[in-house]
Amino acid sequence: MIAAGATSVGIIASKDPRFDQESGSPPMEPFQGPHQGGIASDQQAYALFLACDLAKSGKEHLRELLDVWSAVAAEITAGNPPPQPAGLTPGFSADTDVGAGLDPARLTVTFGLGPGVFGDGMGLDSQRPKHLRPLPEFLGDTLNPAWSDGDVLVQICADDAQVVSHAFRALRARMPGLARMRWTQYGFLSRPAAGGTPRNLLGHKDGTVNPRPGTAEFNRSVWVDSVDEPAWFHGGSYLVFRKIRMKTADWDQLPLAEQDRIIGRQRADGAPLGGVDEFDAVDLQARASDGEPVIPKNAHIRLVHGFAMLRRSYNYDYGTLIANAGGTPDPVPVPPHVHASDTPAHAHGGHSQLDTGLLFAAYMNDPPAQFIAAQRALANDPLNGLIQHTGSAIFAMPSGCAKGEPIAKVLTD
Repeated sequence: MIAAGATSVGIIASKDPRFDQESGSPPMEPFQGPHQGGIASDQQAYALFLACDLAKSGKEHLRELLDVWSAVAAEITAGNPPPQPAGLTPGFSADTDVGAGLDPARLTVTFGLGPGVFGDGMGLDSQRPKHLRPLPEFLGDTLNPAWSDGDVLVQICADDAQVVSHAFRALRARMPGLARMRWTQYGFLSRPAAGGTPRNLLGHKDGTVNPRPGTAEFNRSVWVDSVDEPAWFHGGSYLVFRKIRMKTADWDQLPLAEQDRIIGRQRADGAPLGGVDEFDAVDLQARASDGEPVIPKNAHIRLVHGFAMLRRSYNYDYGTLIANAGGTPDPVPVPPHVHASDTPAHAHGGHSQLDTGLLFAAYMNDPPAQFIAAQRALANDPLNGLIQHTGSAIFAMPSGCAKGEPIAKVLTD
């Protein structure tokens, strides 16, 4: 699970959603509706997260950005070219043809608003969502400001990486004068050939315990409908984003049984310790013959048990890009460690330069009672020595919109 449940990355369906079983054609995800796409949608294979800061204060500037971006998103999610802006010089085109001939691949474009949107000079103080505050600092955080926070978020997901890239370029081209890019993160997620739950880069199945769309548990955990929240936010959700680096080289040095004890599940099949099937109920009362808990007292799944939220995360693997650019993914180049007795003498291969892990994206309606409480419960998680939280942000994801209208219209009118 990593960070409040990263063994539940958030796959909602085990079928391959790329093709409609009746028509045989790739389906499209509607941009309009009561909720934004990209939340309850079956999770796609690729994602790009873009956070930006507004170029100017005032809700009229936020309105202009969301108007332009919503118009683009409505077209490209339907498989159409983005609209040409007014006053375009003859002979030029606002479309790049990067997506020409490609189906929309279930493209979703999901918008979110950060705490700064409701700050000084915006004129939206009274409309701030109840829990939209910067996240507190957690034990062990090694956050990079360059990968954290932001005024506006765009989550772009599709089953074709080039469609994701095309959507990003279409949105980025309309940012000048309205917003500045703050950070981007790119992730992927693959389903097993025979279907079922995918795996994260620790090798464990990831997505077993997510609430399922359309269920009472999903509605209780994800969608905002509290009278304590502003009316414009009803039908929306909070998104907590965390960039979590995994020390995969250190993890790979551990015996399989120890890996399973740290997580509380069997890596081979995803079954909870003491169970036989991935979807068996987690028995926290079960005892081994020596009287010790079958699922260790500090196992990850025990510590986060009962904190329901929708994890819709993605794996990432940037290799040594950050290190080669002068960054330091690991503050300690080669931490003290012990090898197995039969390990030959060796020089280290630069593990500490690798930046690979999880783009943790969790949707919920009460961050203090869900993510923040779960993260604090993980203070003694042995997994903490094998991961680093290097990026962090929280956003309010507005409800959906009607045809021809922009996202968050009621807020910015």
